[in-house]
Amino acid sequence: MLNSNLLRKLDMQDLMVFVAVYEQNSVTGVSETLSVSQSTVSYCLKKLRTGFEDELFINTRAGMRPTLKAGTMYPHMLNILESINLCHTAASTFDPTLQPATFNICAPEYFEQLVLPRLLKSFAFDRLPVMVNMHKLETDIPADALRDGSLDLVIGFGPNFHRSHGDLNAQTLLEDDLVCVFDKRATPPEPRLSLQSFIERQHVFPTPWTSSSNMIDGWLAKQARQRQVIARANSYSAALKTITGTDFLLTLPRRIQRLLANEAVFNHCEAPIGLPGFSLDMQWSQNVDQDSANTWLREQVLKACVEPES
Repeated sequence: MLNSNLLRKLDMQDLMVFVAVYEQNSVTGVSETLSVSQSTVSYCLKKLRTGFEDELFINTRAGMRPTLKAGTMYPHMLNILESINLCHTAASTFDPTLQPATFNICAPEYFEQLVLPRLLKSFAFDRLPVMVNMHKLETDIPADALRDGSLDLVIGFGPNFHRSHGDLNAQTLLEDDLVCVFDKRATPPEPRLSLQSFIERQHVFPTPWTSSSNMIDGWLAKQARQRQVIARANSYSAALKTITGTDFLLTLPRRIQRLLANEAVFNHCEAPIGLPGFSLDMQWSQNVDQDSANTWLREQVLKACVEPES
């Protein structure tokens, strides 16, 4: 808030006149520099003198000599004008067509398989010089990397898969559920697997992100049940290859099953009743919530999450 109501009558031109007069010691020179009339400069000086209750500049043979108060004010006036310029620069809209841009995203394989190809195709279609560096998601959300700007976005699973951070913003991108995938020759006859049939099968467990637990085994534990995991694969594709020619069971996100499980080789049935689904969530730092580049990136990710029309 302003200490005096008189200061409310000042505008940016008045501050520019103050700085120019201080630096040039000449009303005529200021008039030419700012492309305004001498009467305008005089009027601005009158407003400044009234607002700050000081003569500020004294007309002498050597030019406009600043008073002691004007000398004290000068560096602050410069800071004000510099701050205004910074506000203008920060508010500029990000335009990826003007210069190359690189974004850093931390995400699980689910995102890389399902969303990243669409995202990059949209950049290529629009001929945008945009590069995306992917970082593998570990057990915890890399909150510090978001805070210090090392990462632009983190994509994770929800709800409640990762420790929450109050200073991060989050948005759900999409929701998915799980299906049971088999080699086509080993597909059970029932359209939905019973809980008993589910735990009797040998399982291949894909670990497309680093975690010591998963929602399937957590859900089974609540039923006082457990499954037999005979292999852990580092990717969805490797897990699919592992079950080929066997009667092993692979539980996959439905969208990944549709994308990667070739119908000529694999078949699927519904998971046991009660097995929960999940969401794919996007998180970012509050520091960049209004940043135009980060806002643009989030908008592109959201668009890429929309299922293409068949």
